[in-house]
Amino acid sequence: MEHPDHPFSELFEQLGLASEPEAIKRFIDRNSPIPEGVELPDAACWNEGQSEFLREAIEADADWAEVVDHLDASLRKP
Repeated sequence: MEHPDHPFSELFEQLGLASEPEAIKRFIDRNSPIPEGVELPDAACWNEGQSEFLREAIEADADWAEVVDHLDASLRKP
């Protein structure tokens, strides 16, 4: 089964966050790097619903998994 591609901005919309390129950049700049050993859904920048969505996307290898991996990598860069 093929997974649909979701743009990075669509993930931010799904999380209830501003999805314009500058807003995404500000969010990443403000919240990175996530401390080593902290899983993406457990980062302090998420509310409970956002954390649950991210956890489900990763665990289910859902169609969001690839873009969630991109977000994880983006938030780990110093």
